[in-house]
Amino acid sequence: MHPFKYDPTYMKTYLSLVFLFFASLAFAEPLSEGSGDFAIPGGKGRSEKEIRLYYHVPQTWKQDSPVVIVVPGAGRNGWSYRDAWEAESEEKGIVVVSPHYSKEFYPRFWNYNMARMIGNVEINKEKTDFESFSISKKPDEWIFSDFDRMFDIVKAKLGLETEQYDIFGHSAGGQILHRFAIFNSSKKVNRIVSSNSGWYTVPSYDTEFPTGLVNAPISKGDLKQVFSKNLVVFLGELDDENETRGHLVKNERMNKRGLHRLERCNYFYGTAREQARVQGYEFNWEKIVVPGVGHDYKKMSVAASKFLYAQ
Repeated sequence: MHPFKYDPTYMKTYLSLVFLFFASLAFAEPLSEGSGDFAIPGGKGRSEKEIRLYYHVPQTWKQDSPVVIVVPGAGRNGWSYRDAWEAESEEKGIVVVSPHYSKEFYPRFWNYNMARMIGNVEINKEKTDFESFSISKKPDEWIFSDFDRMFDIVKAKLGLETEQYDIFGHSAGGQILHRFAIFNSSKKVNRIVSSNSGWYTVPSYDTEFPTGLVNAPISKGDLKQVFSKNLVVFLGELDDENETRGHLVKNERMNKRGLHRLERCNYFYGTAREQARVQGYEFNWEKIVVPGVGHDYKKMSVAASKFLYAQ
């Protein structure tokens, strides 16, 4: 008889298969009206890193109901963001889905705000800036690809005929979504609403990635398609120098684009519009300033709902 020998590779594979088995059972269950949650496997190369989806299905839902994915800020609190949309969901018949990327499986900001686009990160604590990092060359392993999959799963569970989804993200979620617009080519997403981002990957070639596009995993020619997308840069009017909520990274590189979120948003949008003009590209982005609101995800969620689903 051979003594048991622990094999970490085997155990990881075994646990992944177990999780996928139970996740497949969850996929088979239809969603009921009201609020709930269920887990799905992580994306390619990280199936064991589950993502929990918090949803709300309104009583008034129909087979052609709109679907919105709501991406939380740095707190990763999908349950709170789902609840912030509940009243609007019931009033307008919107199916709401909000993902929770746990810090256990997606630690540090580069696995969330930066969507796993970078790794091996070293931070210069004195300058609060990147010391070094590597860029992932595998786009199918970035978390951007999760959003289409979330939509497909919810669509199947409800038997929806809806062909596209909208997506809204606040703060860190806004960071994810403006990068989603730049670096992902999904055909299933309709409107991308990026709200109150703390800092941006600006679509210009004056600085290195991730604050600019030098050495970024995108070509200059790709910007024609990027600028044609339905990206809405959403910003609270009072998310300015007087706002104290939320963590705002400040360092030499980022401060050149603005000292607060309002300035940084204006720089991001203005630079993108100028880049499109110079290149002769169609510019389909939009900037919306929400009056009387600061860094408040609940009020921004209500404003986004009214903007997206006014009819």
